[in-house]
Amino acid sequence: MGGAEVSEQAKGGPAPVVPGRRSGPEGPFPFRQFIVKMHGRCNLACTYCYLYEGPDSSWRERPAAASAAVLERTAHRIAEHAARHALRDLALVLHGGEPLLAGAGPLAAVAGRVRELVSSGCQVHATVQTNATLLTAERLAVLADAGIRVGISLDGGTAAHNRRRVDHVGRPSWPAAARGARLVAERFPEAYAGLLTVVDPTLDPVETYESLLGLRPPALDLLLPHGNWSAPPPGRTGVRYGDWLCAVFDRWWAAGRREVRVRLFEECVALLLGMPAATEALGLAPFDAVVVETDGSIEQVDSLKSAYPGAARTGLDVFRHTFDEALRHPGVAARQAGAASLADQCRACPLLRVCGGGHYAHRYRAGHGFRNPSVYCADLQRFIRHVASRLAAATGGPASGGPALGGPALDGPAVGGPAGNGQPVTGPAAAGPPDAGPPDADPPDAGPSVAGPAVGRQPAAGPSATRPSSAGATSAGATSGHRSATGPSVTGTPSPSATGSAQAGPTAAGPTSAAPIAVGPAPGEPAVTGAASAGPAAVGAASAGTGAVGAALAGAGGSAGPGSGGVVAVWPVANGSGAAGTVPIGEGAT
Repeated sequence: MGGAEVSEQAKGGPAPVVPGRRSGPEGPFPFRQFIVKMHGRCNLACTYCYLYEGPDSSWRERPAAASAAVLERTAHRIAEHAARHALRDLALVLHGGEPLLAGAGPLAAVAGRVRELVSSGCQVHATVQTNATLLTAERLAVLADAGIRVGISLDGGTAAHNRRRVDHVGRPSWPAAARGARLVAERFPEAYAGLLTVVDPTLDPVETYESLLGLRPPALDLLLPHGNWSAPPPGRTGVRYGDWLCAVFDRWWAAGRREVRVRLFEECVALLLGMPAATEALGLAPFDAVVVETDGSIEQVDSLKSAYPGAARTGLDVFRHTFDEALRHPGVAARQAGAASLADQCRACPLLRVCGGGHYAHRYRAGHGFRNPSVYCADLQRFIRHVASRLAAATGGPASGGPALGGPALDGPAVGGPAGNGQPVTGPAAAGPPDAGPPDADPPDAGPSVAGPAVGRQPAAGPSATRPSSAGATSAGATSGHRSATGPSVTGTPSPSATGSAQAGPTAAGPTSAAPIAVGPAPGEPAVTGAASAGPAAVGAASAGTGAVGAALAGAGGSAGPGSGGVVAVWPVANGSGAAGTVPIGEGAT
């Protein structure tokens, strides 16, 4: 898979935003991630690829490579959009298929042309997402000289992990891909954006994670396979995917230092602390990515093609239409509407502000559209509650299911009354209105929906919440230089809204003078009573109120011990709309 997700706020990005539609003359949130299909074919034939093996075959009708005319017009349209919205930074994602089939020179030329056309006040962060099989020292030198960072799609760090990534005659891609990945890490580390990996629950989670560390990525993006209620993801039973993510999170958290930035984990921690974040997988940040196909068509992101044929189509193209016209497309508008576009049971859920309904493509069901909970609803609840329990332990949250001190538990509508005693709430709040989505939209093993007070506002996060790190690693994907945490490409400096400073290495963490976080453990997990072990995310409740999950998490028994020092600071995206977008960089076909 290749794709387009990513992102984070660049240094000097705009002020934090509130999810939802903008008021005023500027209208919708502008696009800030531009995914340009350099080549529409791939040299691999991965058996699980939703783009080439899925329901949408529109790639067959398009030219293999983007023409010079398409690329020139696209560059002008990007500059036009950036000028109209006074963008101070944007992400240019050179994509495919396998974009290196177009050659490194054309990729460098496109990045150079966009930089030439945008105003001097707009920084262009260019990234290429590749399967790494075509990487050579010569091509990497061209990309690095052009300021293009390299994100790599792999399923693990061994041949066995990548058994489904084969070429068109069935030969394994691992030898060439491993050679390319090691070449970037060893000789061009400044151009290494990171790795993107699709979760495979049949693989050992910790072994997979540790094998990826062997490739020395500065960042790692973990993506759930694209599936929906009508075409469920493979092997989806119980909370198998959620358990997999929890196992990797525990390994990452317990390392005592940041071995690698994992976008999904850091974004989840940020959202639980009430900080803004930008990722398509979690939260309510407005969507800000757009795709230009090889024929110049303007489309929504590739992940929608996993739902049904034509799902990503807008009917627009760069020759006759502006990107502002694409912003007015109903599909884009729905994805910028925040909670208003979600199913009723999602809007009633106390995890709303953290989960955000999950990835948009995962909500689809034939005959019902996208206004449903995620097909991964139970897995997301399992993962979020697990992270919250670890966070409570690290911040010395109040014991046994008590309400959050000094701040709201979650930002969302009150559901079922104040159940601050750690007991699950039953009734409509837990299950959602009967007509809110498909009959099986709320998986039976999702656990109780609420066990504590929900609240009606998002707290402000002050310097004492999570603090930005001075070391800017990248996430595997679409953004480059100076980004914080969204997705397969992220690197660099945190945005200015995340105030405070921290060292790149271990730094003291723990509850501040403000209210600590109150969280009950995930269902089936024991209460944490001792000092929290050091993890790679710095925590400490925000001085202006916390974003604690509090007793809203099912189960009783929060942490009763103080958080230990020696944890590395999390610096989440400080703006709900990342310059590199909120699209998963695993959206394409590499």
